[in-house]
Amino acid sequence: MTELSAAATSPLVARAKAIILKPKEEWPVIAAEPDDTSGLFTRYAVPLAAIGPVANFLHGQLFGYGMMGITWRPSLLGGLASMVTTYAISLIGLFVLALIVENLAPRFDGEASRPRALKLAVYGATASFLAGIFNLLPGLGMLSLLGLYSFYLFYTGASPLMKVPEAKALSFTAVTVVCAIVLSLVVGAVAAPVMHLFGGAPGMSDSGEVSGKLTVPGVGAIDVDKMKAASAQMEADSKKPPIPAAQLQALLPTSIGAYQRTATESNGAGAIGSTAEGTYVAGDKSFTLRIVDMAALGGLAGMGAALGVEQNREDASGYEKTGTVDGHMQTEAWRPGEHSGKFGVVLGRFSVEAEGSAQSVDELKQAVSTVDQGRLAALGS
Repeated sequence: MTELSAAATSPLVARAKAIILKPKEEWPVIAAEPDDTSGLFTRYAVPLAAIGPVANFLHGQLFGYGMMGITWRPSLLGGLASMVTTYAISLIGLFVLALIVENLAPRFDGEASRPRALKLAVYGATASFLAGIFNLLPGLGMLSLLGLYSFYLFYTGASPLMKVPEAKALSFTAVTVVCAIVLSLVVGAVAAPVMHLFGGAPGMSDSGEVSGKLTVPGVGAIDVDKMKAASAQMEADSKKPPIPAAQLQALLPTSIGAYQRTATESNGAGAIGSTAEGTYVAGDKSFTLRIVDMAALGGLAGMGAALGVEQNREDASGYEKTGTVDGHMQTEAWRPGEHSGKFGVVLGRFSVEAEGSAQSVDELKQAVSTVDQGRLAALGS
């Protein structure tokens, strides 16, 4: 067996794949396994929790961070400090979340068990861990919101592990999520000064009826039925091979209205996917049109529409919003005073985004629309 095939069949990979693709089948298997707190952390949480912090560190060092014309690249020391701090605090947060789960379960007619609560916290966070990889490449940051799929994983694991009645699983999950949000705010308050130093609940009814939706403060409603369908679709999507970068580059038009393409670049990253981008210039305005194939991660990206995620922010300088439009996740940002912004949309396993300066955000939307969705779909089929 080759090194690659051995890795693909490792217990960690097999468990992560199973809990993401078939959570309802995998949770009873997990519940029946012997309690091994030490092994659970060292063999599962420790390596997976590192994905997000490492991806953020590499992104900062390789690409820097940019938003509507402003670019910032953290120092090596600052980047390392941020990576180590967020990594350590995320692992500590799992322990704290397990304590919350253990104490809340009896309040919803479940059973208090620290080992099983730790299993639910760690394995339930799998989607959140994996979604951290989207922070590696430019243009995919919005997909980190897909870590919200962990809410669904947590919901499906509440009954098998904590013995919470299925009729109360949604309420139990909602209250736990609220506690987790408060925990994350506290964690953020603690982590911020450390990194700066280096520069770098829905109705809890006892009626026994389940609405089929989980409403999360600050997130919105998660449709459980759509989660089930999307989870099944992910298994098929995860088997599709990555698209060669050259084929993506061929989809970039030579001109978009008055803008002429002045440069192109493409890169492949094996199983992680590939990316192609072109630079378009018209007078003093220029933007980048980027196409990213997320390969096996495309299945996880498909969760965005099912989750119905939404995030909006507006101030005197402009606005930024992410949501689901016509079944596709899309992000839009614009600063009128600077004539700069971005517009992107997720089309199945592909992300198409235009970012830079233009006369209006409509020009960035036009740029994205020039990429032939039919040809993209054909490549991904």
